Amino acid sequence: MSITADRLADVTGMGEAMMGGLFLAGATSLPDFAATLTAAVDGYAELAMSNIMGSMAVNLAFLGIGDMVYRKANLEHAAASSSNLTLAALLITLLSLPLIAMVTPPVFFWGIHPVTPVLLAGYVLGYYAVRGAHTRPMWTPRHTAQTVEDVPERGSQTTQGAAGLWAHFSLLAAGTAVSGWALMHAAKTIALQTPLSETAVGALFTGVATSLPELVTTIAAIRVGALTLAVGNILGTNCFNTTVIAAADIVYRDGSIYHAVTSQQVLWGLVTILMTGILLMGFVYRERYGIGRIGLESLIMLLVYAGLVASVAL
Repeated sequence: MSITADRLADVTGMGEAMMGGLFLAGATSLPDFAATLTAAVDGYAELAMSNIMGSMAVNLAFLGIGDMVYRKANLEHAAASSSNLTLAALLITLLSLPLIAMVTPPVFFWGIHPVTPVLLAGYVLGYYAVRGAHTRPMWTPRHTAQTVEDVPERGSQTTQGAAGLWAHFSLLAAGTAVSGWALMHAAKTIALQTPLSETAVGALFTGVATSLPELVTTIAAIRVGALTLAVGNILGTNCFNTTVIAAADIVYRDGSIYHAVTSQQVLWGLVTILMTGILLMGFVYRERYGIGRIGLESLIMLLVYAGLVASVAL
C-alpha cells in the first residue's frame, strides 16, 4: 500500500504529504473506522472512544519507532515540510473540539452534539490549508544534506497508470477495513468476560491492533525513502480519526457520545495533543541527530506514551 501510494503521489503530482495525509491515512484508518462505529452502534460508548483515542496516541509512538528505523538522520529533520507542519497544527485544532465537548454541559440535537458538524467541516477546510501549504507554500524548510525533499519521480511511473494504481490501492484498503469490524466483536467479548475495563481493552488492545497498518505502512514508506509520505500518513491518520469520533457521535443513539464516556478519554486526548505539540516543535527545531541517531522529540513521545500506558495498566 505504501509503495502504491508513493507511485500515485508521483503520477498524480499530488505530493507525498497530501497522498499520505489524505488517501493513505484514510485507507489505514479503515480498521479504526469499522471498529469504532461497530462499538458505537452497539452502545459501547467507552469502548468506541477509547479505541480511537488509543489509536491516535499509539500512532505518534509509531512515528518514534519509525525514527529508530531511519538511521541517516532525525526523521523529523529529514521529512520537514510545510504540509506536514500544517497537518500537525490541524490535528491539534481538530482534537481539541471533542475534548471541549466532553467537559462542557451536554447539549445535543437529535442525538448529535453541535461539535460534530463543526469537526467534519474543520477537517474539510483543514485539508484545503494542507493542499495550499504544498502547492503555494509561504515558507520552506532550509535544505540540508540530511533533507529528503518531496520531489515527484517522473521516471518511476509504472505501466499500470493512475487508474490501475488507484484500483490496486482501493483493493488493498478494502482488505484492511474488514479486520477492524472482526476485531471489535472480539474486543466486546473480552470486555464482557474479563475484569478489564472498556478503556483498557479499547486503548491498549484494539487501539494498538487497528493501528498496526499505520506502523507497517510508515516503516515501508521509510524503507523506500518516501519520508514525507511516512510522516504525513501518521499525522493524516490522526486527523482522519477525529472525523471517526464525529461519525461515532452520529451513530450512537443514546444521546451525545461525548457525555457517555469517562474522563479517561479526556486524558488520552490531552496526551495525544501533548505528543503532537512535541512533534511540532521537532519539526521547527529540526535536530539533525539525537542520541543513537534518534530525535529527542521521538524519545520524549515514546516516554510519554509509555507513561500513559503504565497509568492505565496500574
